[in-house]
Amino acid sequence: MSNKDIVPSDWISRFFDTGLGRGRGRGLFNRDMSSDFDDIHEELNRMFDVFNNISINAPKELVREYETKEGGKVREVGPIVYGYSMTIGPDGKPRVREFGNIKSLGDNNVTKKGGQPDHPPQISAEREPLVDVNMTDKEVKVVVEMPGIRKEDIKIKAYDSQVEVTTSKDAPRKYHKNIELPEQAEIETARSAYNNGILEITFDKKIVKKPAGKEIKIE
Repeated sequence: MSNKDIVPSDWISRFFDTGLGRGRGRGLFNRDMSSDFDDIHEELNRMFDVFNNISINAPKELVREYETKEGGKVREVGPIVYGYSMTIGPDGKPRVREFGNIKSLGDNNVTKKGGQPDHPPQISAEREPLVDVNMTDKEVKVVVEMPGIRKEDIKIKAYDSQVEVTTSKDAPRKYHKNIELPEQAEIETARSAYNNGILEITFDKKIVKKPAGKEIKIE
């Protein structure tokens, strides 16, 4: 490796070494903050290692290789997408939903001996879209973010307790998600619409009839 070559995490090391006063420059942060920034530094380096491992085992659909004018070989991997959203459910408890095409990234902190992840994250050609489920007095609405495709590319199947959203083999982007439905959703009333990258699946809420009951006279 020449002096001009830089590994992905070099800029992080230089920032933290200078900021914490380890290098020639004056430190930007006091000693009380050093341990916190050490943790951040370690976590960022871990994330770089995770993504490097993911790129090595990437599916062929996400790998592009070509030669430069100088005769060098370039290997590109992507897109790599990962994110999460957090909402508060009707029961008042937080709900975290992941999306993207990286699986098990949230479990990567669980390690075995040697510091290697027990369940290393895997990258898939299929993306898991961002999903939100909302309820009103009359409807259950599922909102799915699926940009970059046509409505003809989308396939939807509804079951008793969930709805499955996938894309066709010819779709420019691949999506797949099994979405849990509230028990109030009436499957037979399902209808959908797709506009500007947003898929909306709407269900009527089940009508719960109260029993008529029996009047009891007082003797």
